[in-house]
This record gives sequence, C-alpha cells and structure tokens, in this order.
Amino acid sequence: MARSARVAAALALFAALALLPAACGSRGSSGAQGSALATGSRRAAGGRIAIETLPGAAPFDAALTKRLEAAWAARPAGYAPRTRHLRPDGSPLYVNRLFLEPSPYLKQHAHNPVNWYPWGEEAFETARRLGRPVLLSVGYSTCHWCHVMEEESFEDPEIARYLNQHYVAIKVDREERPDVDGIYMTAVQLMTGSGGWPMTVWLTPDRKPFYGGSYFPPRDGVRGARLGFLTALARLDEAYRTDRDKVTKNADLLLAGVREALASDSTATGDDAGGGAVPGADALRAAMREYRSRFDATNGGNQGAPKFPSDLPTRFLLREAARDGDPKPREMAALTLERMAAGGIHDLVGGGFHRYATDEEWRVPHFEKMLYDQALTALAYLEGYQATGRSEFAQVVRDVLAFADRDLGAPEGGFYGALDADSPAPDGRREEGRAYTWTQAEVEAAVGKERAPVVEAAYGVAAEGDFGDRGVLRVARTEADVARRLAVPVARVDSILAQARVSLLAARSKRPQPHRDEKIVASWNGLMISALARASFALADPRYAARASRAADFVLTKMRAGERLRRSSTDGAVRGDGYLDDYAFLIAGLLDLYEATGGARWIREAKSLDRVLAQHYEDAARGGFYFTADDHERLLAREKPAYDGAEPSGNSVEAMNLLRLYEFTADDRYRARADRALAAFAPRLERAPTAMSELLLAIDFRLAKPKEIVIVTPRDRGEAEPFLAKLRASYPPNRVLVVATEGKDLAAQAKETPLLEDRVAIGGKPAAYVCVAGVCALPARDPAAFAKQLASKGPGG
Repeated sequence: MARSARVAAALALFAALALLPAACGSRGSSGAQGSALATGSRRAAGGRIAIETLPGAAPFDAALTKRLEAAWAARPAGYAPRTRHLRPDGSPLYVNRLFLEPSPYLKQHAHNPVNWYPWGEEAFETARRLGRPVLLSVGYSTCHWCHVMEEESFEDPEIARYLNQHYVAIKVDREERPDVDGIYMTAVQLMTGSGGWPMTVWLTPDRKPFYGGSYFPPRDGVRGARLGFLTALARLDEAYRTDRDKVTKNADLLLAGVREALASDSTATGDDAGGGAVPGADALRAAMREYRSRFDATNGGNQGAPKFPSDLPTRFLLREAARDGDPKPREMAALTLERMAAGGIHDLVGGGFHRYATDEEWRVPHFEKMLYDQALTALAYLEGYQATGRSEFAQVVRDVLAFADRDLGAPEGGFYGALDADSPAPDGRREEGRAYTWTQAEVEAAVGKERAPVVEAAYGVAAEGDFGDRGVLRVARTEADVARRLAVPVARVDSILAQARVSLLAARSKRPQPHRDEKIVASWNGLMISALARASFALADPRYAARASRAADFVLTKMRAGERLRRSSTDGAVRGDGYLDDYAFLIAGLLDLYEATGGARWIREAKSLDRVLAQHYEDAARGGFYFTADDHERLLAREKPAYDGAEPSGNSVEAMNLLRLYEFTADDRYRARADRALAAFAPRLERAPTAMSELLLAIDFRLAKPKEIVIVTPRDRGEAEPFLAKLRASYPPNRVLVVATEGKDLAAQAKETPLLEDRVAIGGKPAAYVCVAGVCALPARDPAAFAKQLASKGPGG
C-alpha cells in the first residue's frame, strides 16, 4: 500500500525516536516453536475465586468483581485456564475483564496479568480520564504468532505492570470485529509497508492510530530485534506525555491517509451514476500478463515464499483459457493445483489445507486450518477438475470437504471457524505443528514395519525431518516411482498408502489436538455452502447439497434478527452486526444451493439479503458497497473494500451475485447495480490489475454473455440427470442453471425465477433450454443435442 505525503510526514516523529519497526514475524513467518502456556494441563478447582489486583493496576470495583466471581462460578465443567500463572489448586492467579467475553480469542487472554478491556467506550473513556494512550492488540484464537506474543509479553508480569501503569490496553478478535481490524491494519500497512497478526497499534484516546506493527519481541535483542516491546512501550509513552501536540498532529495526518485508502477509488464521476466505464477485456488481459510475469514455472503459484493459495487465482486462469483458447493459463492453474496437493500445505492424512507454505515448494506449512481456506481451495480444485478432467483434483475436493465436516462441522448445522497451528507437546509446552508432524519411528509404529518402506518412500519420511527428527508428510514420489524403487506392483503401493492414511489418522487422533475455535462466522459459512453446493452438482453427490442445506438453514434461522444477519454464533449466542462479507458470501452460497437443488427458498432468501445490502450498505451514487451498514457503530472510517486477499472482498462477490440475479430474473436493476459496482473499482484495476482477482471473475462473466440453462422434467428432478451429466462433462464457467419439475415445484420456482416462464417438458419427457440474453435455441429433448448447444458459441446450436 503506497504511502501518501501526509503519512510520510506523520512518521517523522517515530523515525527520530528510532521506532520504525524492523520486519515483524507474523504473516510470513513460521516454525515449530515451543510455548510455556499451561493450557489444559491442569483443571481449575471448584468453589470461589479470589479476584487479585493485576500488577500495576487499580483494584476492580465491587460490581466488576462480583461479575467476574459469578462468571467463574458458572464456568464450564473441565475449564482449564490458559496461563502459566496458576495457584496450587489449578485456579488462575489473575482474572481480567476478558473472562466475561464470549469470543474464544478474548477468553484466551482472560488470565493474563494485563488489565485488558474489550473494544468499547469504557476503555476509551478510561484513557481520556487518565490521560493515557491506548494499546490496541488484534488477533485471533488460532494465530501462532499471537500465542507467541502472548507468552512472551502479555504473560510477563514486568511488561504487564508497565502496560497497566501507563496505558489502557484493548484486545480485539479480528474475526468478530473485521471492521476495527480493517481500519487499523490499513494504518499499520501505511506505516510499515506490511501487516499481519498479532497487530499492535498505539492510539490516542479518541481512537486515532499514531504508531503500530505486528509481532514485537518482548525485549531488545530477542529474535535479533533491535528494539523490543517493552522499549517501544516506554518510548511511545514518553513521546505521548512530552510531545502530545506533535503526536496528535501526526495521528491526524495518518488518519487522513487511512480514510483516503479505505475510500477506495469510487470517486469518479460521469454520465453513469457509477462514474466511469465498466472494465472490459483489457482488465483481464492486463491481469493475465501480470500473473504470467510472476508465475513459478517449477512449483506453481507465485515466485518466492511464503506461498499462499490465493496469490495465484486458479479459477481466473481457467476462465482465461476458456475465453481465449490459450492453453497456457490452464497449464499454470493445473501445475499450481498439482504442486499444492503434493506439498505439506495439503494434509495428506486428515484432509484439508493449512493456511500457507513457508517455502517455495509448498513443503513446510504454517499449520493453521481456516474454514475459509477449505471452502476456497475446494472451489479451486473443483473447477480444476471440471476444466481438466483430472480425477485426482476431484479426490482433493472430497478430502477437503470430508475434513471440514468431520473436524469443523458443528452439530447444529453450521461450521466452526478454525483449528490452531499449535498443540501440546509431551513436555506440556505448546508447539506449532506438533499434531501434524511425524518421526520415522512414529510412522513405523502407526502403519507397521511391512508397510513402512512404502509410506516412507512415498511421503518423504526420513530420520532427519523438517524440524529436527520431525517431518511434514508430502508426496515425495508418485506411486509409480515408489513401485519401481521398491520393486512392487503399483496397485500394491496404492493399496498400502490408502490403508496407511487410515492408520496414520487413527494414530494422530490419539495425540493432543489443536484448539478449535468454535465460533460460527456467517461469511465463512457462506463460502462453505458454495463449495458444498457446487461439489454436489459437479461430483453428482447429493450428500453435499444436503450438508450445505443444513448449514444454510442454521445461518438463516439462528443467525438472523428479522432480515438482518448477525456476524457470529458461539455456544448458541449470536453476536455482532453482519458485515458486507456476511451478506455477499451467504448470497453466493444460496444461489449455488439453488442451482444444485432447485429449492425456491434459497433464491428467495438470496434476494431478501440483497435487499438489505441495497438499503444499508450500497453506495447508490458512486457504486459498490461499504463494509459496514449505515446504522453500524461509527468508527474513524467507513471502508469500501477493494482488495481480494486470502478471502475475496464482499464487493467482488456481490458484483457477481448481482450479475447472476440478473440472469435468473431479467430484472435490469440488478445489472445496473452490478455495472455501477464494477465501474467504481475500474481505477483500482487499471493501476493494479491483480488487486481484485475475484472481481475479474465478475468482469469475465459479464463479458461472456452467460448461458441461461433451464431443464424441465415431467415427474421428478432425477429425470434431468442425463442432461446434467453432459453439463458436468463440459466447462462453461459463465452460466446459470435452473432445474424444475412441472407442477408445484415449477410454480414455486417461477415466482422467483422468470427464466422458467413458458418452459415445459415436452411429450412427457424432459426438455432442456439453452438461451443467451433471452434468445433460446430449440428445446433439446435428448442429451446429445443439449451437449451440442452447450458447446455452441451462440444460442442457436
């Protein structure tokens, strides 16, 4: 993110104080690290708890003490305080306000000696009253480097004492408050050129950022750092006390830069209300040139490390190949998917993908497993399978979805958020990746000595691993290579590996497991609903649609107040306003579920959620959508997201939603709103063609004149299967699909989907209609004729 002149000026004070940070080790760093936090090692005793005064802090008042005591008495059975500060009976020495919060991340810090506040007016009013700066710490419960900073700094009584005496400390869960995270992450990126979690930001009492970074080592010299966290706290406190006017002035300059960055580029004016032209094929070609220039032709993905799956959008590449007929983008996508599946980033034993790889070869992962990564990766492999026909890509999809249901599926129907990177080692310390790595002896014990040579050869098991004697399993050799190497039949190798994966998973499940964040986030569930619904169609497996329906029903019935979505659900309690992403991702999932099942409820609910976006989130004058609603808490800035990263932006996804709704309904208001949104971000794409890779899919959809496919059956949906098989065997990425059965089903869908008007089965047999912009070919009464129409560039077949 480029720094403006005002931001550069704002940094002058801190450069003079020698406080501009060196590279902080959050987003791009990983490694098997030990941690001394005693989590789950000893259960807390029953009875009352003494609420001790935190180091350097004033005693809690009687009301807060009473609330903390009541919360302790009501804690769940088996509750284990996450802290090294324990009494002989296992109860925590310290309890702070975060013990009252439902967020799993905030609860992890409830027994730090830091006098934490949750985000809210109480904290800022306290800072104003005491004349102190605010220390804002943002992270999430499965973040490895958040745990490292907690152990090194927030569990340290000396650092806690200094914080409590000189600051008001606020802890935020970025997954519950992405709006807060987005504002201050932008400030950190402007100051440092990068960002990550944990995020550490110094604020004035009126919430303005004046300094920040990500992970800070606790003291000077630790991890090679010139300045540690304690020194930074002291120097910035001194600057705030002795030169407050300058700090305040610089904070104002930085805030102006943040507001400018978060406003995106939707300020152009023109004849159209969206201002400017809708991006065309030039934007797609420019993005393709950029992806080609940085493609890693050996390992797939982008050149260099770390490697994130989202850095090279394979779904865009597959569409480029389909649009231009150039096989190169398809080859780039296929190589990337192939190398990712073979690397340690892919959990060969339990399924699913870790968050990113720390090396160029996808070999050593950062071990977090996020729900959104599973959903987005499944979609990439699903389209890879559809575009290439490679069955191994379909198997990856099945493995990812099996993992998500088994390890992240909530019994109520939704999906939990994530699994931690860390888990307990035998010595009680927490270690990154411990649950996933293997010694040679552990592999032999799990699979047996007879099978071990095959497993070791195939998965790269050796005495010297990636972390001492421990290693990450990956596809080191193909089955054919192993067969030649060990002089055994390929079929035998394949059989041994299949059995070994079962044995390895059984053995791994007996280890102490990573913490699971059991927060159900609406947006991430929307992504998983999409993945399941699309897999149900592409893999002809109705079980996936059934699972998607359960998740959709949960979010729509348990996470909504009236027409308004809530952000998250934890232990049955919903919390927080819904954000743009929650609506956009869920709408996309519902549209995918509608195509997969024909359930009229899903498109009806999608339209209802879009109406909320139009009323409360949309910038009707300049196009696009704000991240927060017009009646949301007023923050320092109101973001209009314009970047597709590990998660796509709500603007990119909602632009595609509107284009799809237009195809389903022929209501031109959807198209006009989509065009305004696309035009709003045209300047951003012109300067940085790959900044919004998901938005490129919407542009491609709009340019492609999507096929409108309707199949009507006389008796039941199963009669459409011969036609659907032909559709699965093709790869038309830009299309909408409606399947309806004559009678009540067709009537219910026709109310929501005018595409069905005048569509009937013919002669008591299914009929398929392929149209473009409302112009249709003759109804296809046999699958072969339907396949020809799908392959045609126009509606006439």
